[in-house]
Amino acid sequence: MPGVNRFEDLEAWKKSRELVAEIYKISLRGPLNRDFGLKNQLCRAAVSSMSNIAEGFTRNSDKDFAHFLDIARASVSEVKSLLYVALDVEYIKKDSFQRLYVLAESAQSLIGGLISYLRQSPRR
Repeated sequence: MPGVNRFEDLEAWKKSRELVAEIYKISLRGPLNRDFGLKNQLCRAAVSSMSNIAEGFTRNSDKDFAHFLDIARASVSEVKSLLYVALDVEYIKKDSFQRLYVLAESAQSLIGGLISYLRQSPRR
């Protein structure tokens, strides 16, 4: 990718990092903090999205990178699904759910855009 030398420069990674921070913050309060299984799965899924972008970036081909981005995008879907669980059992309020869901959607959209870019114009 022109002008991108580090995974930290990718907007998709930056947005995923933001999602991770917000998921961790919400997981430290209230009843979600005491549900270790849900809290752990939610945090792990969020971290997976960010980590797979970074790992894929260092691969030797756009095809490999796109594969890791597919995994990152799926991890964001897992976060979104788990947010529904947290909402349904009243661990988080509707406004927190909506804020986090929109953030997840944004990360997923950026990841999807990067996947499309890589698959339309493979260079390596």
